[in-house]
Amino acid sequence: MTDVAATPRTVPSAVTGILSRLPASPGVYLMKDQAGGVLYVGKAKSLKNRVRSYFQKGASHTAKTRIMVRKVRDIQTIVTPSEVEALILENNLIKRHKPRYNILLRDDKNFPYIRLSLQDNFPRLSVVRKTQKDGAKYYGPYVGAGAMRSTLRLIHKYFPLADCDIVIDGTSDRPCLQYQIGRCKAPCTGLQNQTDYGETVAQVRMFLEGRESELTDALKARMQTAADTEQFELAARLRDQIRDVEQTLTRQRITHPGGGEVDVFGIARMGDWLAIQVLFVREGALVGSRAFVWEDQSGLSDADLLGPFIQQLYQDGIPIPARLAVPVVVADAPLLGRWLSDLRGKRCHLEQPSRGRGLAMLKLAASNAQKSLEDRLSAERVGERGLLALQRTLKLTTLPHRIEGFDISHIQGDLTVASMVVWEGSGAKKADYRHYRIRSTDGPDDFLSMYEVVTRRYRRLLDENRPLPQLILVDGGRGQLSMALQALRELGLKDADRPDVIGLAKERGERFERVYLPGRKNSVALKPGAPATRILQQIRDEAHRFAITYHRKLRSLRIQDSVLDQIPGIGKLRKRALLTTFGSVEGLKKATLEQIAATDRITPALAQAVWEHFHS
Repeated sequence: MTDVAATPRTVPSAVTGILSRLPASPGVYLMKDQAGGVLYVGKAKSLKNRVRSYFQKGASHTAKTRIMVRKVRDIQTIVTPSEVEALILENNLIKRHKPRYNILLRDDKNFPYIRLSLQDNFPRLSVVRKTQKDGAKYYGPYVGAGAMRSTLRLIHKYFPLADCDIVIDGTSDRPCLQYQIGRCKAPCTGLQNQTDYGETVAQVRMFLEGRESELTDALKARMQTAADTEQFELAARLRDQIRDVEQTLTRQRITHPGGGEVDVFGIARMGDWLAIQVLFVREGALVGSRAFVWEDQSGLSDADLLGPFIQQLYQDGIPIPARLAVPVVVADAPLLGRWLSDLRGKRCHLEQPSRGRGLAMLKLAASNAQKSLEDRLSAERVGERGLLALQRTLKLTTLPHRIEGFDISHIQGDLTVASMVVWEGSGAKKADYRHYRIRSTDGPDDFLSMYEVVTRRYRRLLDENRPLPQLILVDGGRGQLSMALQALRELGLKDADRPDVIGLAKERGERFERVYLPGRKNSVALKPGAPATRILQQIRDEAHRFAITYHRKLRSLRIQDSVLDQIPGIGKLRKRALLTTFGSVEGLKKATLEQIAATDRITPALAQAVWEHFHS
């Protein structure tokens, strides 16, 4: 951490003993509080020198570092063979423990990518939210889903790439509607070979990577050939395709010196709040951006902050470019560069442009970071006013910065599930959502189900010494509220120690919701359209949506299981092999006998039985 202010006057005796035994090796250190919770995780070239620097007399620290050091009651160290391994271990431990005084990489959205499955014989496009090292090519992230869908529509309009999910092996009986309208050349039936299909894939890659000149040259050559052979309708389509491609790529193009791949970083601060914006540039085209905004507890300078941020960003699976353009000299830049290069499999270079278009891109990233920060703070202020209104309306003991909402879902008691959603600050925090399969009841018992899910959720938080929310919202009336309170009391939380708990439901015959409060005979009628009402309704609706989605998924899996269970000889492992290969029962129905027989664990006789089950 950066040193700026004053160090604590006294060092606890337990910590003094640890300081005297620190090794001089590289490694990772975990600073813990009196309850054993991890306050901070750091790496060091020399554990002895780095950890002792926090407790030296006369040394200066930031105010936040000084507060943290005063809380330290234990220090755990892990020795590593090298600094690079310390870097990797540090990030893994930060993600596991989520220490308060470390940078915790969060953004409000999980932006989509376009995935091109290059590892397949006939690659296809799909939309994903996370990237993997699976041989596919990923493009994005796309800031707006609308822009991504527009890109996909243009691709499927002018580049006849298959967009189905069936196995393409040239044995299908007949082509589908996409072939009839000219948006696929039916490789599934053998009407298009792999070489011709590969040319289309190459054009799609040029388009997604912004290689305008290569793509238009290839299309113009095809247009000229079509005109020379008097295929005038094809030539006209190619002419329109060239025009649309040029217009699309021109709109998104931002020239960057040297072209190639570069991610550009911008930083903005306002008080304790921090924003980092990343611009993703590929072949001179700005293909996407991503904003991260959070209330910073680390007290790090921009130079010390950017290194851990970059490490967490790329370890989460975002493709690593050849270059990173950063606004400051990053601490441990050579070490970080080696780690990125190892992860990428090729060299990755950190640079700090000081003039020309490189500097202009840094300024663009910084201005976008500032805008993202202002938008977030504006939303926080609006959300804060809503939470204040909620506190006043319900006379809550504390301002509910974090609200956890629960809902139960089942159909006549079958497959009972529960959902937990989180509302933090100005909106939903989807990364903290949880699903639960209810185990305590086989029938429709919403009360017992609520008791179980509340018990499971807060027993875990208490066991892991994690903070509780300020408000718990259960979907239901007095019965559900009573069971939630009973669960908290049995976990050892007295009324003075537990969070506020409320129930939300409608009285019979009423149009609007009421809030049920512990110890109050009469419920509170909510004013329609009021800020407090909107917050509670949004949380309740989101919990309901999340529970229903999970319930439908389980029902779908049960239906698939029941259909396959009717086939003699198909057990658990063979069922899994079939569903993994074909994706679903519907995909299995479309498969040929030969395709089923080629599945792992399926004998020819079983393949015949499966095929006949669906086609007899």
